[in-house]
Amino acid sequence: MSATTAVRHSITVNAPQERAFTVFTRDFNQWWPRTHKIGHAELAEAVVEGREGGRWYERDVDGSECEWGTVLVWKPPSRLVLGWQISGEWAYDPDLLTEVEVSFVSEGPNQTRVELEHRGLEAYGEHMEEVRKSIDSPGGWPGILELFGKAAASAA
Repeated sequence: MSATTAVRHSITVNAPQERAFTVFTRDFNQWWPRTHKIGHAELAEAVVEGREGGRWYERDVDGSECEWGTVLVWKPPSRLVLGWQISGEWAYDPDLLTEVEVSFVSEGPNQTRVELEHRGLEAYGEHMEEVRKSIDSPGGWPGILELFGKAAASAA
């Protein structure tokens, strides 16, 4: 996997490391944007199962579920790697695998730097640059991290 094609973003949140990890994972549904889904129905719930080998998926209001990938690494409260198996056409593809690594680095008792790297984009072949631009745009990982940061700061 080439580092030159990876998308990287980070944000420092006003939350201790453990709370930042918990908000990102267990409370994923509370901050994940409702527009970021692949199913045909309205998004009811976005889920990250809290274990290695767990699923990462959406449940829609019609009861259908759409896989996004799997939890490849689960190391609370410092590291999470999600297998992203969403095609350039925004559909689940079990034969495609890119990785989203999220690291939670304590910057003090009430601050955590969250570093996100989406790598392995070569798997998209000729569509790589199009996908890269999309996930690197304000509506992609940068905007998603902003939503997470607000949720982490406001979590009790």
